[in-house]
Amino acid sequence: MELICFSKVTYSIKLLTGVYSLLYSWVILLEQFRVSTLLKAVTARGGIQTCNLSLVAAQRKTVRLLRSFPGPPAHWLLGHIAEFSQDGTEIDRVYEWAQKFPFVFPLWFGPFVAVLLMHHPDYIKTITTSTEPKDDFVYKFLIPWIGKDGLLVSRGQKWFRHRRLLTPGFHYDILKNYVPLMADSTNIMLDKWETYANQEDSFELFEHVSLMALDTIMKCAFSCESHCQTEGGTNSYIQAVYELSDIINTRSLVFPYHSDVLFHLSPHGYRFRKACKIAHQHTDEVIKQRKKALKEELGTGQKRYLDFLDILLCAKDDEQQGLSDKDIRAEVDTFMFEGHDTTATGISWILYSLACHPKHQQMCREEVTEVLRGKDTMEWEDLSKIPYTTMCIKESLRLYPPVPSMARKLTKAVTFADGRTLPEGSMIGTSIYSLHRNPAIWENPEEFEPLRFLPENCAKRSPHAFLPFSAGPRNCIGQNFAMNEMKVAVALTLRRYQLEKDPKKIPKKIPRLVLRSLNGIHLKIRRVQPEP
Repeated sequence: MELICFSKVTYSIKLLTGVYSLLYSWVILLEQFRVSTLLKAVTARGGIQTCNLSLVAAQRKTVRLLRSFPGPPAHWLLGHIAEFSQDGTEIDRVYEWAQKFPFVFPLWFGPFVAVLLMHHPDYIKTITTSTEPKDDFVYKFLIPWIGKDGLLVSRGQKWFRHRRLLTPGFHYDILKNYVPLMADSTNIMLDKWETYANQEDSFELFEHVSLMALDTIMKCAFSCESHCQTEGGTNSYIQAVYELSDIINTRSLVFPYHSDVLFHLSPHGYRFRKACKIAHQHTDEVIKQRKKALKEELGTGQKRYLDFLDILLCAKDDEQQGLSDKDIRAEVDTFMFEGHDTTATGISWILYSLACHPKHQQMCREEVTEVLRGKDTMEWEDLSKIPYTTMCIKESLRLYPPVPSMARKLTKAVTFADGRTLPEGSMIGTSIYSLHRNPAIWENPEEFEPLRFLPENCAKRSPHAFLPFSAGPRNCIGQNFAMNEMKVAVALTLRRYQLEKDPKKIPKKIPRLVLRSLNGIHLKIRRVQPEP
């Protein structure tokens, strides 16, 4: 009797999953077609029936072309959703498929919709060398916070203009002023870690690194001492940014929250809107006050180093037109998201990688010790003097890319090197995680081998084989900022502490907008004896 009941429950769950998968597939399908497109079809062709036929015909063509790409078997109704684990740790499952189909394969979400997932440079370069926009369905979760005008999600002439205006803000003359600020934030974190030093129990480090990265961003973006590391993030803006990042990752994990209506009605949706309001009000007020301060500085002849907000306020195009307040807010909010969450994720995985490989960790420590020579901070000139540490950072970014995948939506048909095509409107994904472990590109891809990044070895690989910051025109504009922060954080950490992994708490990788760990990242730390 119990077996029969269990069988009925199992069947009911599968049935509900199938119904949801079908509905979810339709949601994605309809999301691909703008409402305006549907209305035009209704008006021009005489009704909803014709519109539906047009929609189905277009999608049928896309499905037919997608099926020309071999891939893992998919359930007729569920697609590949049925293969994903309940806790969201499906990244290694996708990697297994990538090993069987070493160039590209379709990932099906129900019976109608698929993302063509690429993990080989020959395919990826076709997309990254273009300015195709990010896919709306994947990145729309960010839009209520960062808006549609920031570099991450904008497109066309607006994206091109913003990119050109912001590029000078990431010149080394600007970035070098940030290095002492990065070192200061890192040392605040490391001082707090004294509590955990030489203890038998491990501690979870991501929250600490996340607050450190947020502290750094506040200093570099606003010239603001947030004290978020020492006061527990009591600042309302800090709390809002922290919550926004957390809820966005939660929303990407919970499929029902992909519906705007269901998310809006949920407790998470309420908290998200409240946090957005706080973040926007803060940014608007800071912009207003900074405009006033800049005028006063110009009038008195005073000059200080420029932070990110100053760069935005002073940016002018060829017609001497600057950015609107709306544009500035979008770019500041984008910088806060990308510079905080992704960098914190990268640093956390780097420290974990070095804890797993004590020989490489010690080689980095010796290099850093030689460069710093007793200093407890880092300067701009020091960053270029730690090549082995830099290679270890890159090797960790290869194995644990902070952004494990990207998605774009084709605005025009594309033809790949092998002659196969996809039409306008198709969704294209890049599995950076699988690309970085593709055995056709990387020898012994699971091994931690920093010497892969010697200049002579890099020259042998495609420039699209290593994409921690994407590539092409839409690559990460702040990648040098991020690399500098990673170098500073890793170097100062190794100078003070020896890192050890906790074999009882191995991280469970969970791919969201960034590569998180389901159970956190736990390390043990030992004080390093100061050099004589």
